[in-house]
Amino acid sequence: MSERRFRFGYVLASKKVSSFIQDSLIKHAQENGIDLVPIDLDKPLIEQGPFDCIFHKLYGPEWRKQLEEFALQNPTAIIVDPIDAIEKLHNRLTMLDVVNELKIAGDKETIGIPIQIFVGENSESLLDAITSQGLHFPVIAKPLIANGSADSHQMSLVLKPEGLEGLKPPIVLQEFVNHGGVIFKVYVAGEHVKCVKRRSLPDIPEEKLGMLENLISFSQISNLTAQDQNDDSFAELIEKAVMPPSRFVTDVANQLRDALKLHLFNFDMIRDEKVGNRYLVIDINYFPGYAKMPNYETMMTAFFLDIAREKLNNESR
Repeated sequence: MSERRFRFGYVLASKKVSSFIQDSLIKHAQENGIDLVPIDLDKPLIEQGPFDCIFHKLYGPEWRKQLEEFALQNPTAIIVDPIDAIEKLHNRLTMLDVVNELKIAGDKETIGIPIQIFVGENSESLLDAITSQGLHFPVIAKPLIANGSADSHQMSLVLKPEGLEGLKPPIVLQEFVNHGGVIFKVYVAGEHVKCVKRRSLPDIPEEKLGMLENLISFSQISNLTAQDQNDDSFAELIEKAVMPPSRFVTDVANQLRDALKLHLFNFDMIRDEKVGNRYLVIDINYFPGYAKMPNYETMMTAFFLDIAREKLNNESR
């Protein structure tokens, strides 16, 4: 395989190209026999190439049709990833269903999801919907659609029933679980898995609920503890946070990859402060910001090489 070069075509939004297709990645991939080639959307896909693999973050009927035609004419090529599989992550109500189907071995750590409910435009009472499903304040309000648009990131923390009046359905209401102010972001690229710690929403003690606003947008969340903690104390908090066991993280990642039928995604995971070995997946994203990881070029090139080997196997059948 060392003598052959592989052409990987890509289609990404311009912002994604600038963040992901960095010179360092192009160079590292080239040194390992992988050439990353931009696909021109102004030309038919089947007239470009040849491509051993196409990776993309694009949707819509026209692109779907072009991918289908390409796959028919290039049956050994690898497409990362199928549009149908990607679109399953666009619905926040159902994206986490797969987590409940995971079979994680071991008797210590457990994996699950927070309680969450869908509230449609015709729902009469948000409060009734919450109480009937066993939800308690505070709750997180998220747009139903998670497609990477600006609107899909408009989330809020609802601390009291009065805060529900500021919400506009359709939305998903998700249980807020105190988790020590730290979130674990797990990046998956095929069989390669990397877990990193990041600052998250601060814990909210029950006694503090009465002193806070009814509804706080995520952009204002930092004000919750600004008077109590500075950046240094947050950094210390994250540094002291114990990482989940790597075996557990890898097991969850591998099972999610197989169940979702996706190569490129990440999931956000928190650890319940009340039950220290209880972990909850709160979000899953397709083709996340890999470049935020240190040395992301190494992980991505290793993934590209795995795809190249899969392409060779397809050709030999």
